[in-house]
Amino acid sequence: MAESLPTESEALRTGQVLLQRVLDARNSPRPAEPLYQDGRSFGTYYNAFPASYWRHWTTIDRVELRVRAASPGVLSVFRSDADGATTPIAARSLATNELFEMAIPLDDFGDGGWLWFDFDAEDGAAAPIEAGWWAPADAARARRIRASIAVTTLHRERYVLALLERLAADPDVMRAIDRVIVIDHGSRRVRDAPGFDAAATALGEQLAVIEQPNLGGSGGFSRGMLESLAGGSDAVILLDDDIALEPDGLRRLIRFAEFATEPLVVGGHMLDLNRPTRLHAFSEGFRMEPFFWTAIGPIGHDFAESSLRASPWLHRRASADYNGWWMCLIPSEVLRKVGLAMPYFIKWDDAEFGLRAGEAGFSTVTLPGAAVWHVSWTDKDDTVDWQAYFHARNRLITALLHSPRPRGGRAIVADLAVSFKLLLALEYGAQALRNAAIHDVLAGPAGLHESLATAIGEVRSTLEAHPSGVTLQAAEWATASAQIPVHMPTQRALRRPSGIGNAFAAVPGFLRNLAPRLRSRTEAQAVLRAPHARWWIVSRFDSVLVESAAGGSGRWLRRERRTFWTLLREALRLSRELRREWPRLAATYRAALPELTSSDRWRATTGG
Repeated sequence: MAESLPTESEALRTGQVLLQRVLDARNSPRPAEPLYQDGRSFGTYYNAFPASYWRHWTTIDRVELRVRAASPGVLSVFRSDADGATTPIAARSLATNELFEMAIPLDDFGDGGWLWFDFDAEDGAAAPIEAGWWAPADAARARRIRASIAVTTLHRERYVLALLERLAADPDVMRAIDRVIVIDHGSRRVRDAPGFDAAATALGEQLAVIEQPNLGGSGGFSRGMLESLAGGSDAVILLDDDIALEPDGLRRLIRFAEFATEPLVVGGHMLDLNRPTRLHAFSEGFRMEPFFWTAIGPIGHDFAESSLRASPWLHRRASADYNGWWMCLIPSEVLRKVGLAMPYFIKWDDAEFGLRAGEAGFSTVTLPGAAVWHVSWTDKDDTVDWQAYFHARNRLITALLHSPRPRGGRAIVADLAVSFKLLLALEYGAQALRNAAIHDVLAGPAGLHESLATAIGEVRSTLEAHPSGVTLQAAEWATASAQIPVHMPTQRALRRPSGIGNAFAAVPGFLRNLAPRLRSRTEAQAVLRAPHARWWIVSRFDSVLVESAAGGSGRWLRRERRTFWTLLREALRLSRELRREWPRLAATYRAALPELTSSDRWRATTGG
């Protein structure tokens, strides 16, 4: 029998596997094949080696490629540079089951570049390939890491059980994991879901399920951090509950962190669960002047249309200011120095933590080849539903904590612009929440932990007091929209206005709120699909049905002139007060930060 590649346990003696998988085109359960194979090439997102990241951030100065094919053929090895230019570096004919090994220096991978191989089988058929990118046997890990996984969930039992089953089926990955900690916030418990007992048996003592009141993502992840620290884990890996996962991505995070020259926060990318070949964003950054997050690289890049080899921008090494907590490894050393999450409930806790870690000297790396599938933000309504409160409040608190600009730079002006656009879009409920958010920011940090248990109920009540905040469910939506024409804006009309174009686009909606008469509000003038419900389009109507991003339901938005002016005046008043009080508030929040994020404070809040 032909010798196989070393197993994970052998790797600890003879070398260290960095990326490894068995690639079999004939029997692939994977949801997005272009991420794994592109014709005869393995120059793909999951199989190519992101050499510049390993060269820049780790002790690895060379990597070993080991390949074995189940049929004869020609193996060709390639590299790219930061501009995406491709150079062949080796080619060799292989016999059936012959082992190919090649050591490749990483000296020239400074600002970018990947390594990959192609395989041409003699018979032209797709051949099973066993391959791995290995650290040399003499490469020393800077640190050893055994990590705990923390998953916060609320009524996502199906996703969580699928995740547990996927982990249990990969013993190589689970050897690097201390515990899988599920923090359950739901009234429907994960323990009671069909299939839980089998998953629990498979994971055994490595699974811990903790049930606590709904304290949001920050409350759940902070409890996971506490449990990881208490159990002596070297790191915690935070995972969203509604994801699909390739377990090997967890090993890649751990290996990268182990070889890193300094303790790093190492995150994975988000691939679109509904469009599995699309990369949501390549890295997460910050624009400090308006104080808002920004994607580095195109949003929604589709590997099915443009492969890694054909996308030059993907070859330049990207920097990150933070990583989303859909998949993120945080060393315990970082937690002990900078603290746990801010008590934000949801939204901005990951971004704030990344900024805080960076200020303490810990960098964040978003590692290509480590990713999860998750519903992208473009398929959600979270800026106009109850989450609008947390978007506004937590962004402003984060700016108070971390903005280097006097009075936050343009943070307040940018916030006011969002409010004005919401009002033009007839989103009165969302704007009422934003006003409440600024009011609570002005109140200071003292009640943040206490609000975790109560904020969501108060927020929902405020939203539902406005017709725009009430969702028409399937039957109501079908009745309301049955006889109403669907408005289909042209591509030109959908183009987002910018600069002075924003002012011109706002004029029609603004004038409508000065007009003495409105069109009938007893029936809608049109139906707008979710992608078409932009503020500069909605503002041209007095009464319009807007479909939800998920489809099958929606909301009825109706112009209310008095409400428009009441909310706008309140927004202006609160913004003026926030600007006036900014220096005092910034000092207050920054002084409170260590206590707000401390293990002791979170232990008291969670009961952990």
